[in-house]
Amino acid sequence: MNKLTLGDRIKEARKNQKLTQEQVAERLDISVEFIGQIERGIKLPSMQVFVKLIETLNVSADYLLRDSVSTGQLFGDNAIGRKIEKLKPKQRIALEALIDTYIQYLD
Repeated sequence: MNKLTLGDRIKEARKNQKLTQEQVAERLDISVEFIGQIERGIKLPSMQVFVKLIETLNVSADYLLRDSVSTGQLFGDNAIGRKIEKLKPKQRIALEALIDTYIQYLD
């Protein structure tokens, strides 16, 4: 994860919400210095602080981490993913075998 990119996105999200560092620090129960260090890419927030941060800034985790998260991994958020979720276990196994066979023949 690129700390500078993460910090820049946090700062951008904070400004989009028209919040000061002081307001964010108070809501997260951290120091203003620490939020400043996060925004400058000096430090990373703990998972607990990160979760509070995305809630406070009203952004998704993938927005803040998008250089580290492949969009291809967000399979459940599309129409195919929703269809697969409705399949019975045997149907999923059959589909997986079908996909594996298809991929094998693509090479």
